[in-house]
Amino acid sequence: MKRIKTIFILAGVVIVSAVFINAVQSTNTDAYKPVKKTTDKDSLSLLHDYNVYALKIPDGINFAGERVPVEDPDVKERLDRELLVNTYWQSNGLLLIKRANKYFPIIEPILKKNGVPDDLKYLAVIESGLTQAVSPAGATGFWQLMKGTAREYGLEVNDNVDERYHIKKSTEVACEYLKKAKERFGTWTMAAAAYNAGQFGMAKQLERQEIDGYYNVLLGEETGRYVFRILAIKEILSHPTEYGFNFEEDDLYTNIPVNEVSVDTAISDFPKFAKDYGITYKTLKIHNPWLRETNLNNASRKQYFIEIPKKGYYPPIK
Repeated sequence: MKRIKTIFILAGVVIVSAVFINAVQSTNTDAYKPVKKTTDKDSLSLLHDYNVYALKIPDGINFAGERVPVEDPDVKERLDRELLVNTYWQSNGLLLIKRANKYFPIIEPILKKNGVPDDLKYLAVIESGLTQAVSPAGATGFWQLMKGTAREYGLEVNDNVDERYHIKKSTEVACEYLKKAKERFGTWTMAAAAYNAGQFGMAKQLERQEIDGYYNVLLGEETGRYVFRILAIKEILSHPTEYGFNFEEDDLYTNIPVNEVSVDTAISDFPKFAKDYGITYKTLKIHNPWLRETNLNNASRKQYFIEIPKKGYYPPIK
C-alpha cells in the first residue's frame, strides 16, 4: 500500500511539473521557438556537403629507403587500411601533427648522429603518440621501453629517477636497439617490426615459416599492422594538407627554450628548487618528467642535467 501511495505522489509531481513547464514555455515564446523539422531533402543536402574519399596508394612508397611491395594484393590492402583509419581519425591526426612539430626537432638529430634513418622517428609516433605513455605491461615513455631493456642499455630506472621518460636518453637507447636489430635481420623494416615483436619472437617466426622479410611472414595482429601504421603516419605527417588536415603555423606546438642546470648533489625539496628558479613544480616536472619524486636522493653524487625553461615563456609565479 505504501508503494502505491508513493507512485501516486510521484505521478502528481510529474503532472504538476509538466503543467508548470508548459506555462513557462507559453509565456516565453522567444526562448522556446519551435525547431524546423528537417526534411529528407535537407538531410541529403547535408550529406552531400560531407565527403569520404577512397585513398590512392602513393607511388614509390618506401620505409627508410626500402621499397614497399604494393603489387602484392595483401600488402596493398593492409596499407590501404592504415591510410584510411589514420586519415579519418582526424582529431588524433591533428594532434600528432602538432606534437611532431614540437618533438621531431629533438629526435631527428639523435637519429642522424647514430646513423639511423629519419623514418624511424615515426616509430615513436606509433608507440606512444609522442606522449609519456605507460602501457599495461609497463612499457614507458616515447619509445615504450620496458624496465629490463632500459637498464640493459644503461638507463637509470628506479623510484627516484626513471630515464625512460627522458626523451633524449631514451631516443639514444632506441637507436642502439634498432641498429642491433638491423644488423641481425638485414633491413630497417625488419628492425622496426622486431622493435614491436622482440628480436627473439621475430627470429622464431622467420625460422618456423622458413621465409625472410616482413612482407612475407605471417605475424600476429599487432606486429602485422605495425609497419603499415608507420607507413601511413609517415605519409600523412609528410603531406598533411593532401589528406585534408588544415592548420596555421601558430596552431602547432613548439618547444620551450631551456637552460640546463648541472646537479651532482641530493635535492631534498623540488618544489622549493623550482621556485628558486622562478618556476612552479609543475613546470619543472613538465620539462623533466624523468624526475619521479619531489626529491633527488643522489647518494652516488651522479651528475644530472635539469632543464629550466628560459624566462618569459611561462607566467610569473604569484
